Amino acid sequence: MAEPDIDDIERRMGKAIEVLKHEYAGLRTGRASISMLDPVRVEVYGSMMPINQIGTVSVPEPRMISVQVWDKSNVKAIEKAIAASGLGLNPQADGTLIRIPIPELNEQRRKELTKVAGQYAEQAKVAVRGVRRDGMDNLKKSEKDGDLGEDDVKMYQDEIQKLTDDATKKIDDMLAQKTKEVLQV
Repeated sequence: MAEPDIDDIERRMGKAIEVLKHEYAGLRTGRASISMLDPVRVEVYGSMMPINQIGTVSVPEPRMISVQVWDKSNVKAIEKAIAASGLGLNPQADGTLIRIPIPELNEQRRKELTKVAGQYAEQAKVAVRGVRRDGMDNLKKSEKDGDLGEDDVKMYQDEIQKLTDDATKKIDDMLAQKTKEVLQV
């Protein structure tokens, strides 16, 4: 191994940020969003499936999500999965249509959601630090094997550290934005 693949390191750090964006999309802010149901998995046909693969998810009004279930036999399973998801939602079935009203967030729930947002951000930072560690380990190995000189190693270490700092700052900014969004009344 000669030079480290900086593009790969940057791509892997970017992936951690993408995962965080996806996690945040599922966090409730008091407004309905179809992505709120993304983390919910339903056991149907012998496997765990996302809701959007067994029904049409839509937002007919700002504080309501609806799921038009394609197979009537799955209605109860979807209802149960949403209720047990920990999202604080109470689904109401009407034939093959499940309505999910989005309740107002109280102060305590808002604080809980900001803690969850912080946990998601920390997981993303851990992932970024893991990518950084891999990159640094590869650099040390290349130096030990004689593939890279001391100056090159230092240059790449600085570059990897800059990528890490940039990713961490982006994660912190996303957390600040999500916290502000959740705490807005």
